[in-house]
Amino acid sequence: MPAPSFVAACVTMRSGRDPLANRDAAVAMIREAAGRGASFVQTPEMTSLVERSRASLFENVRPEESDPTLAGLRDVARETGTVVHVGSLAVRNGDKVANRAFVIDRDGAVIARYDKLHLFDVDLPNGESWRESATYTGGDKAVLAELPWGMLGITICYDVRFPALYRALADAGAAFLSAPACFTRQTGEAHWHVLHRARAIETGSFMISAAQGGTHEDGRETFGHSIIVDPWGRVLADSSDEPGMVMATIDTGLVAEARSRIPALRHGRPFTIDVQGAVQRLAAAE
Repeated sequence: MPAPSFVAACVTMRSGRDPLANRDAAVAMIREAAGRGASFVQTPEMTSLVERSRASLFENVRPEESDPTLAGLRDVARETGTVVHVGSLAVRNGDKVANRAFVIDRDGAVIARYDKLHLFDVDLPNGESWRESATYTGGDKAVLAELPWGMLGITICYDVRFPALYRALADAGAAFLSAPACFTRQTGEAHWHVLHRARAIETGSFMISAAQGGTHEDGRETFGHSIIVDPWGRVLADSSDEPGMVMATIDTGLVAEARSRIPALRHGRPFTIDVQGAVQRLAAAE
């Protein structure tokens, strides 16, 4: 039987251009979270490096097997006896880079990997332009990780705008969902909180998402607000954009309770789309 509760921590970071400095910051905060009672610690998307320059990014990324940040986070998971969910690292993947999440167990073993499915190719009203597909390879699999407390559905950042992914993860058994992020300040201010509450409510799941926050060395501004939301849509913890952490006790029984009160997962039905109205009237007129 899964344990009935655990303490989760989300680490808010302001990762810069030095992967080793970012690794050390993450390790220090994981140790602090474990010392404060956390059994599960999550870091944000791009824990090891936030870099807009493609050339500089490629100078600093390594294949997974030789990535020093992943090695350091495996060590600290083993040292502290915590489950560490690395929101994502940039790792070399052929002539591109994978935006890859890792779940590390208490013994320091990688038990799950997930490559971000949806790539952020967007032109924002303030003039910001992002083309992740020019640098990153997108994944093609939804991934769950089996934790001591239940199943975790793993996603990353922009994925949070695609509700069908979260429905599929919940239908496959996820009790906890995550979207660790490097959300832009502009889109975060508009949508971060409501998207997390919606994904939690729609699926009757916890949403646990660590975030990057503040102005980074490469000039980008991220929203921060690492967040933990319960299956009824209540925000249990919410950070600022400053480096630090938030923590909350995760009562796993709330998942079954929420899903029994609003059994939307059981009530889903297949359907077809039938376009009616003007098209039929025009056809009839002919």
